[in-house]
Amino acid sequence: MRETHGSSSLNAGRRAAELETLAGGAVVDLLVVGGGVTGAWTALDAAARGLDVALIERGDLASGTSGWSSKLAHGGLRYLAHLEFGIAWESASERATLMDVNAPHLIRALPFIIPLGDQVSRAAGAKLETGIRIGDRMRAAAGTNRRRLPPMRRISTEEARRLAPGLTDRGMRGALLHWDGQIEDDARLVLAIARTAAAHGARILTYTSAQELTRDGAVVVDERSGEHHQLRARNVVNATGVWAGGLTGGVELRPSKGSHLLVRAGLLGDPRAGVSAPIPDSGGSRFVFAVPRGDGLVMIGITDEPYDGGEIPDVPEVSDAEQAFLLENVSRVLQRPLTPADVVGRYAGLRPLLSSADDEATADLSRRHAVLEHDRIVTVVGGKLTTARRMAQDAVDAVVARPDVDARPCTTRRLPLVGAVAPADAPTAGELPPPLVRRYGAEASRVAALAHSDPELLAPIAPDVPVSRAELRFAVEHELALTAADLLDRRTRLGFVASRRDAALAAAEQALV
Repeated sequence: MRETHGSSSLNAGRRAAELETLAGGAVVDLLVVGGGVTGAWTALDAAARGLDVALIERGDLASGTSGWSSKLAHGGLRYLAHLEFGIAWESASERATLMDVNAPHLIRALPFIIPLGDQVSRAAGAKLETGIRIGDRMRAAAGTNRRRLPPMRRISTEEARRLAPGLTDRGMRGALLHWDGQIEDDARLVLAIARTAAAHGARILTYTSAQELTRDGAVVVDERSGEHHQLRARNVVNATGVWAGGLTGGVELRPSKGSHLLVRAGLLGDPRAGVSAPIPDSGGSRFVFAVPRGDGLVMIGITDEPYDGGEIPDVPEVSDAEQAFLLENVSRVLQRPLTPADVVGRYAGLRPLLSSADDEATADLSRRHAVLEHDRIVTVVGGKLTTARRMAQDAVDAVVARPDVDARPCTTRRLPLVGAVAPADAPTAGELPPPLVRRYGAEASRVAALAHSDPELLAPIAPDVPVSRAELRFAVEHELALTAADLLDRRTRLGFVASRRDAALAAAEQALV
């Protein structure tokens, strides 16, 4: 077993040196293909067990589905409606691990309001309340303190509107208030996992695409230079999500498309709580969410429709019909209906759901995951962002069960990620800019130190651009940002709003020089 614990800093120089070593013939214990949340967790799990690990990703970290999620670490409430108690419990348990151990700096409690209006009958309201109370029991059993995630309660219409001023009071007979986990940013979570893996010795190689997987490695292309290399590995895990079937056999998926919209928070009265708008005729089991973010925006989502578009795109598009569906359903519970003119950004992701023998709608397909093996290549598919740590554990368990693999037991349930700091231990508002603490946790002081000789580096790049030049510099030096798109679309998420991206483009290009 390899005993390595070093720097978590990732940059172009480290990538080039590690790719050169592997291309020169070095053999690793495990090659992980895919730089989303599951691949990153797999690399960390294996490296923390003492295996020599390399991860390759054809683009940037979290440039696929893991960067286009709803940014929620949720306890599985929707699965209770389908009586999937096992998945609901796994979700509650993994949420507790994420919130309390792995990434308490990136995941925080968020209140959600379910308005009890004309769209929710009294019977449906009672069913919802029962489901949430079962979820509360799972939350307690999973070890999440009620001070961290308070239990559900009924609230008045007036209290609901204080938390979410944009709510209508038409036909309202109060609301249900419950709590769940919100991820500050899914791409930053993936980055923290990958950097923690790097600290345990894993080689993280972005812009390195797999052309062919074999039982003893992969043929890859360095997308930066165009050179082809043969990477050698004793074991291979395919963690490429919706693209998994294109690299190995034995994988049957039915992708589901989740679309999201972004609007200015001021349009909804700057809400402090998420709002769950029931979808008519769903029996209270499906909702459109309006979730406030920390950057002055509200995310509205999510669709759950089968993707039948043939070849899987690198960047799925939100259709006008999907936008209309989201706006129509969320507007049912708002004082002021939202229109297409209110939308400042939109994005979509494709979930790698396991195919069912029945002709089910993707909204009803299970979010269970599976570990498959074909020609000694292990593939992990299905699941969701909240449970990706467990998915990775199962995938690595399948590898270490082989007689020629020597590794320690899994430790990721007890492993804090880079930047992890509990909310009670976070710097106070006067010590560091609050946005830095929200995004970087314990590393916020490292980012701020880059502006020691020039405090202006911590100022916003431009009006309505809530990111500083110090953050761009930190991303280049320590977070493996290799392109302007890496900086704008994933390290900072300015790319969500075109005007913000345009205003910061010159600063991003300068940071790369």
